[in-house]
Amino acid sequence: MNNGAMTIPLSVLDLAPIVQGADAAQSFRNTLELARHAERWGYNRYWLAEHHGMPGIASAATSVLIGHVAGGTTRIRVGAGGIMLPNHSPLVIAEQFGTLASLYPGRIDLGLGRAPGSDNVVSRALRRSPAAAETFPQDVAELLAYFRAAEPGQMVRAVPGAGLDVPVWILGSSLFGAQLAAAMGLPFAFASHFAPRMLGQALDVYRDGFQPSAALAKPYVMLGVNVFAADTDDEARRLFTSLEQAFVNLRTGRPGLLPPPVEDYESRLTPMELAQIGEMLSCSAVGSAETVQRALKSFIDATDADELMVTSQIFDHSARVKSYEILAGCWNLMRSDVVH
Repeated sequence: MNNGAMTIPLSVLDLAPIVQGADAAQSFRNTLELARHAERWGYNRYWLAEHHGMPGIASAATSVLIGHVAGGTTRIRVGAGGIMLPNHSPLVIAEQFGTLASLYPGRIDLGLGRAPGSDNVVSRALRRSPAAAETFPQDVAELLAYFRAAEPGQMVRAVPGAGLDVPVWILGSSLFGAQLAAAMGLPFAFASHFAPRMLGQALDVYRDGFQPSAALAKPYVMLGVNVFAADTDDEARRLFTSLEQAFVNLRTGRPGLLPPPVEDYESRLTPMELAQIGEMLSCSAVGSAETVQRALKSFIDATDADELMVTSQIFDHSARVKSYEILAGCWNLMRSDVVH
């Protein structure tokens, strides 16, 4: 096995799951505990994502939760994966992340997405028009301008925000984000953990079209991947059924709390449901440490990813923590082998 692939950074995408039988307060306690473990085990970043109106996801007030995690850790980078910019004024986001960067200097990331993170009904409740996504490139440019040092006579400033180093990422699940990230010379994070269909094309578009910028000299890609690691392949596959159920529920218009795992779940699904799950969750590594390691190495070899953003929607919090521990253990062992 070529261990070189195992030396790229690993990061955490925490969707702050609210599981059946628990509430958002418990989700937030779990998030901070997992972040502290991730920091100790050497993970590079800890990102949280903006969703609205989703019963099983507690991270709607994303910048608030980022502050909670950053305040409870000391070294790990903490950020948004992402902020759905069509829901917000660029100035407000600049102020929020300028505040976070002032409180936790050198540790805050800002990933920006074009999707609303909700449906049209929720978008209206947020007082945003569905057409807001059409100005995403201009809004990103405006936001970046607020982070530059203020010029004499500048009428609108982000305070705090102006002159602060807040790394900005473009998130995407299509070619649009890849094109924008390339044109702006920004790092690109692709949502392959749930929308892998256009992954190969998006990587080509981003890398081929990349224009160096003051922020980044060459392309940098972080890819989302589901990881469910356990002592055995069978146990990991059982844990994985929570995510499978959640996706089926979402696709059939019944989003809810993250359900507990069940035995033989796939035998209950229709061929169409099986095909949908197989496509949407194809970028997943499920199994023992050795199985997960092989799957991730193949994924990295196929994509030449610069970093992986690992998400693990596991019902039992202790099992979720253990999954990240197993992954960190085999990753750190591989790094040690490469160094020596």
